[in-house]
Amino acid sequence: MTLSVLEPAAPAAEPVVTSRVSLVGRTRAGLGDALAEIGVPEKERRMRVGQLWNWIYHYGVRDFSAMTTIGKGLRAALDERFTLDLPEVTAEQVSTDGTRKWLIRMAPTGPRDRGAEIECVYIPEVDRGTLCVSSQVGCTLTCTFCHTGTQRLVRNLTCEEIVAQLMVARDRLGDFPNRSKPDGAFVPNDGGRFVSNIVFMGMGEPLYNFDGVRDAIDVISDNEGLSLGRRRITVSTSGVVPQIGPLGHEMGTMLAISLHAVRDELRNELVPLNKKYPIAELLEACRTYPGVSNAKRITFEYVMLKGVNDSDADARDLVRLLKGIPAKINLIPFNPWPGTKYECSDWDRIERFSEIVFRAGYASPVRTPRGRDILAACGQLKSETEKLSARARLMLDQDEAAAAAAVAAE
Repeated sequence: MTLSVLEPAAPAAEPVVTSRVSLVGRTRAGLGDALAEIGVPEKERRMRVGQLWNWIYHYGVRDFSAMTTIGKGLRAALDERFTLDLPEVTAEQVSTDGTRKWLIRMAPTGPRDRGAEIECVYIPEVDRGTLCVSSQVGCTLTCTFCHTGTQRLVRNLTCEEIVAQLMVARDRLGDFPNRSKPDGAFVPNDGGRFVSNIVFMGMGEPLYNFDGVRDAIDVISDNEGLSLGRRRITVSTSGVVPQIGPLGHEMGTMLAISLHAVRDELRNELVPLNKKYPIAELLEACRTYPGVSNAKRITFEYVMLKGVNDSDADARDLVRLLKGIPAKINLIPFNPWPGTKYECSDWDRIERFSEIVFRAGYASPVRTPRGRDILAACGQLKSETEKLSARARLMLDQDEAAAAAAVAAE
């Protein structure tokens, strides 16, 4: 593991709550409200919102003084009331495969709030760069194979906090115009954006933060700013059935379903939400998902657990369940984490499972585990804010790395 700390963890001290708030992550309406606060006339706001939008989201500027198309008086008024600060990155870990995981501390909301922490992961590939973002601090679900599910839910992230994750990633990767990429960054270098896709597969259940996720997607997909098309945004849900239809109607993104089992009794154990919304109801919501077609297939995620859900019979039942749904099936080798009772299926078993699904006419790629060495792979994210400070975590990681090196040298 390579551990890079680009900004040291803050020392244990009382957080400073500034009277100025950041405009980063705000919707157009939110920027309009900010302009109203400082007395910008209503007839002028739409133009000014457009200017702010371009500077914040297209150019990624961090200082109002850089907004040269805006008069000095307005820039000064904005600077007096607001900032363009991003959340604090308390640690960055870089995997041997180039995956980057950021521990991000959000701004404190009160005198006793130290600032919620979440994790965000960047996965570079030959043809794309995918950012895995979080929608909640912790998780409201308790999926037994998922490390994130062992962390209690603290709260939903705001629209601004969700958008800020993309802003942090682009800032760190040099992904805004006239920025240079960081030394040693393992990222696509074909002239395009380093972050080309977003998946809501980080901490939390996105559909239990529907409004925050919807508003964030509006900001992210706006073609005058961050400009990520909705076909490049995937929202993954464990099966909050009543919100799947509204997701399609109001957000129009790609849909992914964390399925992981073909029988209700097993899925009740793996994904306890299934007790409320069983498989039959979930798949009916998928069949009627707005816009679903062979060109806009639903992705079904299926984690491969040794001796639990990986038999030939499971594969055949999976094919039967998904009949009639334009679908792709992502087979995910289980990513271990400390204390888990599960093991990853053997590779020949995964290949056999994939073959059965493929022969039935479904694309069944096996997702290559990325960032396992820094606990950044699927199902491994957990900020552990309630247990350890960022500084303590870094010390533990460094101690573990040193111990491993010592063993290797013996």
